[in-house]
Amino acid sequence: MKFDYIATDAQGKQVKGSVGADNTISAINILRGRGLFPLNVTEASGGQSLESGRIPIPGERRESFTFLKKFFRGTLSLKALTVFTRQLAVLIDAGLPILKCLHLLKEQEKNKALKETVLTLANAVESGSTFSEALERFPKIFTKLYVSMVRAGEAGGVLDEVLNRLAEFMEKSQRLKSRIKSAMIYPILVMVFAFGIVTFLITVIIPKFADIFLELDIDLPTLTTVMINISDFSKRRWYVFVLIVSLLITALRITNRRPKGKLKLDQLKLKMPIFGDIIRKISIARFSRTLGTLMTSGVPILKALMIVRDTIGNEVVSRAVTSVHDSIREGESIVDPLKQSEVFPPMVIGMIDVGEQTGNLAEMLVKIADTYDEEVDVTVQGLTSILEPLLIICLAFIVGFIVIAMFLPLIKLMQGLA
Repeated sequence: MKFDYIATDAQGKQVKGSVGADNTISAINILRGRGLFPLNVTEASGGQSLESGRIPIPGERRESFTFLKKFFRGTLSLKALTVFTRQLAVLIDAGLPILKCLHLLKEQEKNKALKETVLTLANAVESGSTFSEALERFPKIFTKLYVSMVRAGEAGGVLDEVLNRLAEFMEKSQRLKSRIKSAMIYPILVMVFAFGIVTFLITVIIPKFADIFLELDIDLPTLTTVMINISDFSKRRWYVFVLIVSLLITALRITNRRPKGKLKLDQLKLKMPIFGDIIRKISIARFSRTLGTLMTSGVPILKALMIVRDTIGNEVVSRAVTSVHDSIREGESIVDPLKQSEVFPPMVIGMIDVGEQTGNLAEMLVKIADTYDEEVDVTVQGLTSILEPLLIICLAFIVGFIVIAMFLPLIKLMQGLA
């Protein structure tokens, strides 16, 4: 039988062709033996089609996928994934085969979603798939970065080292996110508290004052009239605010889904006062750590750059990475396209240039990531220390403004009586 196939070679280039085999599984094994990674294998007669990474597993339970989709929506927490990766690295380093490691982790796992995932991975490996191919069954759990590093570790026989690097990478990413979240908790609480107080004053207190002024039949100052009108509009037409916010959110989402729109939004993010600098530093740290970790694990630089491009999260930086990829593919330096992007500061470009010339680019990228992680942490801490008093002052100003607006007619009335 003949099978038509679409596959990628070691450089990530897509190739097409035909191969003779007894069945689809045999065709896939032949292609793997040639150093190709099959994406799609179809009978030349137009019969059965099988995508790579979706080989049927003996004893595979379909309900496991249903369970994951229903209760976990195809994802796991970064903390749970990090613990799994670290434990797997320890077991492999102890000399246990991968299948035995997966069964041990499955038995001790308490998280039901992760337990089902590990069971499916074990079944896939037992059926003849490599560990990296099994991971590709869960693209929402195991990212391209994760799968590519595992594949490089399998090829180099250093899977335990690669898994340790992955765990360290995820731990540092989680640590940075946790620092930013913890630093922003207080300002967010203050903003929520302020919004609650202002809403209470506008919807409850001001209407009571308005009733009193109506009974007294006095001329109201312009400031008081404005506040009463705002209160009345908020109570009677509250849905207008909801509609405006909903339209803005919808417009932003639609814009963000389009390449040109996302590019414009990401450019605006980088140009924002204060916050733009933080976003830039986070993007540089993510670029450096991801690329450095992939290269250290043995992933070819061109493939590593494509993974970084897809996971960086900022279209401006993503396009800069694409330029770097094209430059290296043409045999040129990594530095020139980074300069042209105007995203990376001269210090980072200089360090990358030195790393490229000395052959220590991966180590230099990791150092850059560590430096910028610390800078982000310091910047966020400094920003929150400024935001906290500013928010309190703004809240006091708004409340004071409302109080003055409500008491002006009473003051005027008392002055008239005197």
